[in-house]
Amino acid sequence: MDAWQFIHNKLSVETGVALLYVLKSEGSSPGRQGFKMAVAADGTFCGTIGGGIMEHKFVEMAKAELQLQVPGAGIYKQVHNKTAAKNQSGMICSGEQTIFLYHMKNKDLEAVHTLTTSLRAHRNGCLKLTKDGIFFSPDIPSADYFFEQSEDDFLLVEKTGYKNRLHLIGGGHCALALSKLMHELDFYVNVYDERVGLNTIEQNNFAHQTTMLDSYADLAGIISGGDNEYVVIMTFGYRSDDVALRAILNKQFKYLGMLGSKNKVEKMFAQYASENINLAALKNIRSPVGIQIKSQTAVEIAVSIAAEIIACKNINQ
Repeated sequence: MDAWQFIHNKLSVETGVALLYVLKSEGSSPGRQGFKMAVAADGTFCGTIGGGIMEHKFVEMAKAELQLQVPGAGIYKQVHNKTAAKNQSGMICSGEQTIFLYHMKNKDLEAVHTLTTSLRAHRNGCLKLTKDGIFFSPDIPSADYFFEQSEDDFLLVEKTGYKNRLHLIGGGHCALALSKLMHELDFYVNVYDERVGLNTIEQNNFAHQTTMLDSYADLAGIISGGDNEYVVIMTFGYRSDDVALRAILNKQFKYLGMLGSKNKVEKMFAQYASENINLAALKNIRSPVGIQIKSQTAVEIAVSIAAEIIACKNINQ
């Protein structure tokens, strides 16, 4: 959002601005697909394409071209290895990335305005990049990214907006701490609770949405499964955890975790086994939730859960 808003602001006052966008990345590249930054003719910039000497080189290139009012666009492959025969980035972290440098035009302002409006409303949309510029529509692509390149052109399609949704079932102290952490990542955070007037719900300015329920059983018709859906059950007790878990147990999620002691989890799962509940579904539940770092405080618990969620999100990237 910051980079696109920066571009919008500069275009609105007719200040030259360039977009730097990572079209694709491989290996241990510091700049991943979708990383972006904007560089203005007045010397200011926003965002990142991976940092280091490579980023400095591209910022200076963009500034020089803008000051000379050189129009155009270019695609640059960068190899992070000083033994590479060509396209050396100046970095040694291995991997490579392809960067699109594009001088924004006045005609792009409408697309950027529509895009930033969509982002502020937390809506998904479709950004298309070609050598001719940027295009935006409210249509939602099926994949987060699509990229193809020919000798003369390329097409990059990005699903804009939050690509992942985190459902926190229970709005207590741990949910408050976890909301604060996940707010800074690419997650739309929704907190659910049945307790009206709960102080930690009222203090939670980090969640994008709060949903009050008559019963956690209502989650069956509210939360849908999906590859970009993450769920953590952290209600105030065993019985409410049980109700919440039963409501969503047969749905498929990228991540499903439940806060609680090992004894509580074993007791709950033993009860399910006695009821002949699908044991395969139980195997997908991460509980006790989070990586084991002997967490004691709500913030430490949140850190352990956030780390496990991030690992799950990035496992195939």
